Amino acid sequence: MRRLSLRRRSPLFWLAVSPLLFAALAVLQVLILRVVPPFTSAFMLASDAPEVRYDWVPWERIAPAAALAMVAAEDQKFPEHWGFDFEAIDKALDHNKRSRRVRGASTISQQTAKNLFLWSGRSYLRKGLEVGYTVLIELLWPKRRVLEVYLNVAQFGPGVYGVEAAAQTYFRKPAARLTRHECALLAAVLPNPVRLRLDRPSAYVLGRASHIENQMGALGSSYLNDMH
Repeated sequence: MRRLSLRRRSPLFWLAVSPLLFAALAVLQVLILRVVPPFTSAFMLASDAPEVRYDWVPWERIAPAAALAMVAAEDQKFPEHWGFDFEAIDKALDHNKRSRRVRGASTISQQTAKNLFLWSGRSYLRKGLEVGYTVLIELLWPKRRVLEVYLNVAQFGPGVYGVEAAAQTYFRKPAARLTRHECALLAAVLPNPVRLRLDRPSAYVLGRASHIENQMGALGSSYLNDMH
């Protein structure tokens, strides 16, 4: 009778422990990627491009201006926050109540979590998982590692992932030799790297790149120096 009772209760047991098993797996994933370069990402696996270009390069082989450009364009509070910019979230919620044009407030940490582990689209499930992975990344990775991974997995064009692949594809040079203007151009297409083109930059992209360069100057080249 006891065996039968345990057998009947086993689905409930697995239902109860499944979240714990998933959490343990997520922690293991994030811990491994603290030191091991990701060989792919969820967004790369979901890409419908005929070819995916991705070439990991360490922090030391990326022009410092590239990191500064991404922070200037995407998340200027990156060195200070713990994964979430609550002021930006409040402003985005207020804006989205009044406008049909949806504004996001994702930090670089959130975008890294989404690009690596999750899928595109809007749902409470995906957002909840993104929050969980973001917390783990902030707890288990130094800030420099977060930015290093983001620079390597962010999409810069159809099938083009990471700053090295983008530098080689669009500027015919390694990421270490990118100029400030080229880094600003890379950051300028991040909101929509399929519609906003680096090979044929529109007036909007050029104007956004100019604004990003100005923001880089305002932050200063030493802005990220104390980041660990």
